[in-house]
Amino acid sequence: MGKIVTISSRKGGVGKTTTLLNIAGCLSTLEKKVLILDLDLYCSSIAVSLNLKSEKDFYNLTSDIANNRFTEIKDYVTKYNKFIDVLPSVKDPRKGARINLKYIEQVINMVKHYYDVVLIDTTHALIDLNIVIYDNSDTIINVMSNDPVDLVNTKTFVNIVADIGFKDLRILLNESNSLEEKYFSIYDIRSFIGHNIDYYLGREFYVKTIDKYVLDGSILTLNTNIYPKDKKEYKLLLKIAEDLIEE
Repeated sequence: MGKIVTISSRKGGVGKTTTLLNIAGCLSTLEKKVLILDLDLYCSSIAVSLNLKSEKDFYNLTSDIANNRFTEIKDYVTKYNKFIDVLPSVKDPRKGARINLKYIEQVINMVKHYYDVVLIDTTHALIDLNIVIYDNSDTIINVMSNDPVDLVNTKTFVNIVADIGFKDLRILLNESNSLEEKYFSIYDIRSFIGHNIDYYLGREFYVKTIDKYVLDGSILTLNTNIYPKDKKEYKLLLKIAEDLIEE
């Protein structure tokens, strides 16, 4: 069965979705079959970021399951390339609020039979929806920034994850989103949150024209003009993807 990897954050605007898409691009390069499952049911961004036009979304899937109309998962996903499929979030957040949480677990357990890796995008709020997602994940990558508020919230999250006995939490410190904020050293952050910094994206990862690529629906790690495969930036992102598929 495929591996369930949830990309989370404790604060908006830290690069969570961009990180997820970059990992998906690297897994695609490794010829792994990937599903991007957008479970941010209140502020979806995956379909917009990839410039996808989808006929069905997560609400259609759960509604058909509830009413015995479900046939095959391929009827609900939108293909991005040969290896990446996307199951978009709901188009109307009011429908997201009507989805029974039992279908979240059911869908996650179903799709892992069809893909090597399922990458789940989430909202940064610590709500019941996310607790269900975490309980059904093999790995959580929490993306954080070098920001005092983010540090406090991440420390709380680290403690909560420890309390529920989750084993594979990884912290990714992203300093590429802002070239101005750098309040603390990596040592200070590690000491404060009580967890290792597993991955670090420094300022060299900053892409000035990222909005242009978002409008084009591009995944940065599949664009050699941004991340040439012989550069350390691409190799680091590829290493994250390789870590996820190691037994």
